[in-house]
Amino acid sequence: MTRRAPRALGTLRNAVTRVVPVVLAVLAVPAVLAPAPAARADDVRDSQREVLRTLDLPAAWRISEGRGVTVAVLDSGVDRDHRDLTGSVIEGKDFTAGANPPGVSPLRLHGTYMASLIAGHGHGPGGADGVIGVAPRAKVLSVRVILEDEEPGFREFNTAERYENVVARGIRHAVDHGADVINMSISKELATREERSAIRYAISKGVVLVAAAGNEGAEEPDSSGYAPYSYPAAFPGVVSVAATDRGLRRASFSNRNPSVLVAAPGVDILGAGPGDEYWVGRGTSQATALVSGVAALIKARYPRMSPVLVVQAITAGATRRPTGGYDTGTGFGVVNATRALAAAARISRHTLTAEGARGAGGHDPARPLGLAVEPVRVVHRDRDRITLYGGVAVAAGFGAVVSLTALAVFVGRTRSSEIFDEPVPDPLRAPWP
Repeated sequence: MTRRAPRALGTLRNAVTRVVPVVLAVLAVPAVLAPAPAARADDVRDSQREVLRTLDLPAAWRISEGRGVTVAVLDSGVDRDHRDLTGSVIEGKDFTAGANPPGVSPLRLHGTYMASLIAGHGHGPGGADGVIGVAPRAKVLSVRVILEDEEPGFREFNTAERYENVVARGIRHAVDHGADVINMSISKELATREERSAIRYAISKGVVLVAAAGNEGAEEPDSSGYAPYSYPAAFPGVVSVAATDRGLRRASFSNRNPSVLVAAPGVDILGAGPGDEYWVGRGTSQATALVSGVAALIKARYPRMSPVLVVQAITAGATRRPTGGYDTGTGFGVVNATRALAAAARISRHTLTAEGARGAGGHDPARPLGLAVEPVRVVHRDRDRITLYGGVAVAAGFGAVVSLTALAVFVGRTRSSEIFDEPVPDPLRAPWP
């Protein structure tokens, strides 16, 4: 699905390689490319069974369903009226405002799709129909930071400098509006200082960040032998997610590089679309949304757990670990919700929370620590002079030793010449006065 647009500072795009509307009855054949009527909701749930089993969600839901957690979806917007998301979506800020012509409504395709994988709750009796997300009791904060490729303002958005830091602003907005987890199924080629600063800010506030590793894995590798890094996934502190195929191997399109931390299913994943439709697609976007849902399950169960420990639990609980424990294709393995929750339970028993001297607010990591530091002064040393002065010092030391020795001999001789003989007693004198 993704089409590149020229941009001086790096194109921001979603991380889906293909998405089409589907009729569930023909899922076994190649994807339908023409518009199709909405599938029956019970078929939707049946089509999710393989993914639910891979993540071991039925067992995980006995422990946590994500209640009380807010997952910010930084994306193209979410259809809050979709029957599988009603009551779960909070409208955040639209940072793309002005890119589309006046009167053009957002399509909200990609964002709705991702939100349903994270927090879809289904519909009908007992919520048994439609899409069920990984954390069905979680809330979604929709923050619009990208446009769909098909929207008329797509080129303007990806070429105008005023939109360069929408992701950074979106992260800070999400943090300040109660997000516990931030899902970023988006990618771009270049990083910015503002994005790095916003990520540090989010982590300092206890927010877990999850992002797509990117879909350039099938292209020619760069000089390092790997697929290019994608941002924000490649920033330190962000969970970079790769996609696996139906055999739980790295999907051919999924980026392979050292930023990858974990993997999740990313091929033929079904989710919700605007207008009560259902869509199927592939990409690291879908895998990212699934991992964000697992993070939400952990945060719901252990709300005070720091981001680094949540990530540790996710990696510790991974299955299908590569030989040696890690590789650049699937990271530490395929995420498993039940095992991640079990790892979080073990970690939580040994967790202490440290509070800084400045109180709960702490220091804003986007600002430098301490006082302003002067530039480092470089001292150039003259090795010839050091050798010369060292020789002089050694000679002077030797001379001092010789002088002290001679002085000691002289003093000894002087003292010997001053020794007097014992007086001989006079026999004619009385021994008393």
